This record gives sequence, C-alpha cells and structure tokens, in this order.
Amino acid sequence: MLKLAPEGYPFIVSSSLLTAAVFFLFGPLYAFMPAPLVLFMLWFFRDPDRPIPQEKDVLVSPADGRIIVVREVREDRYLQADVIQVSIFMSPLNVHVNRVPCEGVVKTVRHNKGRFFAAYKDEASVQNENIEMVFGTRYGDLLLRQVAGFVARRAVCRVSEGEKLTRGARYGMIKFSSRVDIYLPKDAIIKVGLDQTVKAGETVIAECLQG
Repeated sequence: MLKLAPEGYPFIVSSSLLTAAVFFLFGPLYAFMPAPLVLFMLWFFRDPDRPIPQEKDVLVSPADGRIIVVREVREDRYLQADVIQVSIFMSPLNVHVNRVPCEGVVKTVRHNKGRFFAAYKDEASVQNENIEMVFGTRYGDLLLRQVAGFVARRAVCRVSEGEKLTRGARYGMIKFSSRVDIYLPKDAIIKVGLDQTVKAGETVIAECLQG
C-alpha cells in the first residue's frame, strides 16, 4: 500500500473532488483531463519506508535529490564555527519528506520569511523562505535548513524544540521542488560528491567522530 505524507491529503482530496465534479457534470471523457493531477499528487506526496543504515557514527541524507554543494563555510548565525555545507536539490519527481541525519535532540526551530529564487541557485540558501533547525547530537550541533524554491513555497517542520529523534526519523517536508542544506562538523568525513543522487534516511553522506 502506498504510504503518503499527511501534508498531501488536502491536495489529493481537492484534486479528487475536482475530477469527480468534472465526471458528473461533463462525463467520463472530460474527467480524463484532471485525473492525471490526482495521480501526480499521489506520487508526489508518497512517503516510502527506508532501510536506515545501522553502522556506528554515520550520518544519512536529510533529503532525496542531487548534491549541488559540498564546501567548507563559516556559519556564524547558530553554530559559530567553520563547518561543511552539503546542499541537496529536490526536483518535483523526488520524495520530499525530510529525515534527520542521526540521533539527537531538536534545540531550535525557526521560520524565516524570504524570497523564492530557484532552489538550485546559490543565493536561495540564505535569501529564500526557509526553516532552520539546530539539532543537538553526540558530534556537536548540526544545522538543517529546509529551503522553499520557486515552485515550492511552503516548507513544513513537524517537530518542536526538545524532541528526541532517531537516525532517519521523519521531521518535515517541502512541497514541490526545493532544497535542504545541512551543516556538518569540519572534521566530518564526507561520503558524497557533486551531482550524486541521494535518498533521505538511506544514503550515507558523512562519518563523524564523537565529540
């Protein structure tokens, strides 16, 4: 049975009602026009279970998609440290449910209003509307940023401060194409490269030493 993200139900119900209305008002021939929208919503909001890696000290990808950034940066807003940024671009065809990279505790969640550049552009990381979550782990604090894109204008964070989460646990989603930035400790051993395709909760993106 297809598992769905709860955020998708309003879209699935509304597109189904539209298809039903067209069917009863104009007949089955015309109902074929909105019917693909229902199928797209079902596909887009799918939320499959994933085999979570069990190896010690590995961090898994927070999102499905393609790696577009791997670089060392200075993060002064929350972490006040030199870190490694890994950014993942999600197309409309990817699963859009986000997962935490490792076990930890949600320390802060902050919604920031902003613009809506295409999510793959560099300026989208800090200028687009986003939700930032500081996640306390045994390796130190990590920063995860859900970035809304040109199409995706709504990010959802399901968790709140103080919640304890296990590796690969679902913590939110972004509706339609978007990106997720994760800021890792500088001594993390990165296991992915540019343009690599990753899966949330399943692909190992880094190994970390215990802090």
